[in-house]
Amino acid sequence: MGCGDVVHRALPVLTRRWQVFALVREFDPALRIMGVKQLCGDLDQPATLRRLAGLAHAVLHSAPPPGTGDGDPRTRHLLAALTRSRSLPRRIVYISTSGVYGNSAGAWVPETRPLAAHSARARRRVAAEGLLRGFGRRSGTRVSLLRAPGIYAADRLPLERLRRGDPVLVAAEDSYTNHIHAEDLARACVIALERGQACRAYNICDDSALLMGDWFDKLADAVRLPRPPRASRAEARARLSPLLLSFMGESRRLTNTRMKRELKLQLRYPTVDAGIAAVIKG
Repeated sequence: MGCGDVVHRALPVLTRRWQVFALVREFDPALRIMGVKQLCGDLDQPATLRRLAGLAHAVLHSAPPPGTGDGDPRTRHLLAALTRSRSLPRRIVYISTSGVYGNSAGAWVPETRPLAAHSARARRRVAAEGLLRGFGRRSGTRVSLLRAPGIYAADRLPLERLRRGDPVLVAAEDSYTNHIHAEDLARACVIALERGQACRAYNICDDSALLMGDWFDKLADAVRLPRPPRASRAEARARLSPLLLSFMGESRRLTNTRMKRELKLQLRYPTVDAGIAAVIKG
């Protein structure tokens, strides 16, 4: 469910181990080349989802909630479609977001921390997680939640923000940010389909513990762009969009012990330094 960048990176491995179906709004020739069987449907239109019932042993769900409204009707429609058959999937892996934790004022955040989503988009993710957990408890399907922070790759870097000269916060007021390379998140999806535990959440992040301004400084240096100017929060509010300000208003440091211990994921890019170096080299 959802065939964006991360899932495309996982497909070469998945198609070697599984017969893979993808729900798509429009036929994608690239998916056909990879051996993926495509089903035309739309999570916003429940009547188009009938073919999903009894189809799969496992579901990788990466479709985001709608951009507006309360809850996540897309996940609700998906689960309703799956329950039309007595043959339910044995496992579901869902790519969620670390935004479900809200602001922890820079504290370390394990998966056991109570959810306190602040933004509307994160509250919709909390709703999706709740629907999936409930489905797992009722059905016995093994549901694993992958909470991902800022995803980056060579084609997923905020270079335009650097070129615009958008400010970052002064160090004394800055927020901690967390990252995961898209390739490592894709590998986490594959592994979670095999090893993810039931009704279990996993922080999927690298080992970096960076303030947001330091992240942008590292990136600017690597691509030989000027470092962004520093501003106070009050100054930033006058210059940045509400979306950017919302990200800067949440500070947390994710722990990834559970990811390493239970999923046994060995990161290819354990720090943003390693990831940026690979991007520049490539």
